[in-house]
Amino acid sequence: MDINGIQQMNSIMRPQQPISSNRSTPHEAQQSFKTWMNEAIADVNKAQVDSANITEQMARGEKVDLHDVMITAEKASVTLQTTMEVRNKAIEAYQEIMRMQV
Repeated sequence: MDINGIQQMNSIMRPQQPISSNRSTPHEAQQSFKTWMNEAIADVNKAQVDSANITEQMARGEKVDLHDVMITAEKASVTLQTTMEVRNKAIEAYQEIMRMQV
């Protein structure tokens, strides 16, 4: 895996903007999370499209290294699984909050 691939994987796992110690309003926090999630989903989509493209090239018989096809496919799979786990955790947290007594 090259350095660009590692940086792409890291961008999915952490926010693009540094986390500040200043308190933010709920609206700002929501917008920040929304932006981060949109970027993560776009990265996952790009990984899926890249995997589909390189797999299609191999299927057409173009000169593509099998290792690159497998690495790209696995990268797409891992990013999708990670995104699904983040989504599941967010839903669990939301459901837990909704069950709280006020």
